[in-house]
Amino acid sequence: MAFHSNRAKAVVIASLLGLAGVTALTAFPALSGVELASNGTPLPAPVIDSPKPANAGLETAVLSGGCFWGVQGVFEHVRGIRKVVAGYAGGRQATASYEMVSTGLTGHAESVQITFDPRQISYGEILRVFFSVATDPTQVDQQFPDHGSQYRSEIFYTNADQQRIARQYIAQLDRAAVFTRPIATRVDPASGFYPAETYHQDFLVDHPDNPYIVAWDLPKVHALARQFPARYQAAPITVASR
Repeated sequence: MAFHSNRAKAVVIASLLGLAGVTALTAFPALSGVELASNGTPLPAPVIDSPKPANAGLETAVLSGGCFWGVQGVFEHVRGIRKVVAGYAGGRQATASYEMVSTGLTGHAESVQITFDPRQISYGEILRVFFSVATDPTQVDQQFPDHGSQYRSEIFYTNADQQRIARQYIAQLDRAAVFTRPIATRVDPASGFYPAETYHQDFLVDHPDNPYIVAWDLPKVHALARQFPARYQAAPITVASR
């Protein structure tokens, strides 16, 4: 598998940290979400959210927050989630391949499609986890070492309720000034989601010792367990198991 040039840089960084006896958690204490602003505490819950119906079918959410390895890895450990698929959103099916998306010219963002049970976790709660530990929503067209529009932070809503909840929550967080910069996460209608290649699926679970995963993505999972202990599940829900 060929890494993006910026991911290759992260590999070098992680290797140097290992030689120096420094862990990613101590070298990069603010790798995810609100830790940049509020010292590792979870974000406030959305004021506007969807109800948890007694009888409802599964729903989907599509989120982009940088490299899909880490975002998928986080949500595979969240209770109430049934499946998380890494893929591409925001562009055409004809150009939805890793090699083409990596050019940053196709309009896609590396994304995840989350299937969830609304009786166990609401859409707003998913966004709370997303902004708290899965992404830094203040970065524009990048996430930490990865640069390009394919690493943008974006919410692709699938219905009017998701659009309303997403926009209201972003406004709520901006008013509360929980981040040191304004939230740059885009909110756009879903226009197609295309699963990524098989070798990208469950990458964090399958390759926990990969230097990129160690430096940039495992801290997000650790932050999930620390900030949302009641929501965290140790055994991941993987694509391979579904």
